[in-house]
Amino acid sequence: MSKNNSVEVTPAMTGSQALLFAVASGAAVGNLYWAQPLLDYIADAFEVSTGSAGLLVTATQIGYALGIFFLVPLGDVVDRRRFIPAVMLCSAAALILSAFAPSFPLLLAALMLVGFSTVSGQLLIPLASDLAGDRERSRLIGMIVSGILIGILASRTISGLMADLLGWRAIYIAAAVVTVLLALVMRRTLPQIERRQTLGYLGLLKSVFTIVAKYPSVQVTLLLGAMMFAVFTLFWTGLTFLLSSAPYGYSAGQIGLVGLAGLTGAVAARRCGGLHDRGLSVPATGIFLLLLLVSLILADLGAESILLILIAVILLDVAIQGMNVLNQSRLMTVDSASRSRLNTAFIVCNFAGGAIGSALAGLLWSVGGWHAISMGEILLTLCALVLWFFCRNGALNQQQQ
Repeated sequence: MSKNNSVEVTPAMTGSQALLFAVASGAAVGNLYWAQPLLDYIADAFEVSTGSAGLLVTATQIGYALGIFFLVPLGDVVDRRRFIPAVMLCSAAALILSAFAPSFPLLLAALMLVGFSTVSGQLLIPLASDLAGDRERSRLIGMIVSGILIGILASRTISGLMADLLGWRAIYIAAAVVTVLLALVMRRTLPQIERRQTLGYLGLLKSVFTIVAKYPSVQVTLLLGAMMFAVFTLFWTGLTFLLSSAPYGYSAGQIGLVGLAGLTGAVAARRCGGLHDRGLSVPATGIFLLLLLVSLILADLGAESILLILIAVILLDVAIQGMNVLNQSRLMTVDSASRSRLNTAFIVCNFAGGAIGSALAGLLWSVGGWHAISMGEILLTLCALVLWFFCRNGALNQQQQ
């Protein structure tokens, strides 16, 4: 690893640059969710059960967690102007492999590679934090996270509609083309900033654990994030099962359109950084947890009511994305020299929780359908509320360094 520290330029973050970061981050994270509305299509194509098809989401999230851990810490020590586009090109290659996978096991492997390589969004958030001033950092993080949420929701809708028209493989080809184009744009527009550390690779990975162990506030934030993302993926994977079965019987395109109701969460995500800046991060987290609990109760009651489901989707995405921005904003103020590694810990924990949630979805659906899935989500949310309650005046309120 290079020990060249000659790069000294630290340009300011512009509005157009922040918008580009939001678009690129949304496109990258969207690659993780193409399969969610397609589970029935893929199950039929490869003659596997719907529960087995749900493992595609799990495999993608496990790959993403591994990619975050092994690739994102490099953002603290390498030239991100070259590294980020290179990672995006690797993601495009993995998407092509997914498009042409001839069997279900090979599709599982290809989607795990997609997850491993589509980490550019989580490299861009710490980069934006480095470029932004102290007064605008949380706002810009909120803007990029908002882009990520739009990418997640739009990916479900686009995926379902394209599958209805052209088949499920077409979406992976289109995603690969978009990823290549964004890689070229990012290579031309990303700024160079000072490299602050010259750790070896193994030392860099070990330091992720050292930093987490150093700050109790980080530990609590990571636990909250993991539980919330488990709820998020459990809900959305389970919702695909619900809406594709009686009494709904929706197509993949219709399931994707339902997801657009969650765009309200993008507005919440964009503005929640301001709550952190005003010192309201911890109490706002508790309010969002209560809102999440209400949304899950409504979702359980809406097993046969699309209106209640839509209301639940809106409230759930506002709650979870609001918490996500607050969690990430807290972490980006802990240690300015370690932002990529803190983001690594955060996203790995989130997607480890997400992998558990998507795996539980198939199991709970087979055991007790939508009601069993709802009870699992409610239990996880209650555990998070208990954790927040006992840490709200302690670890979560610790002064950052």
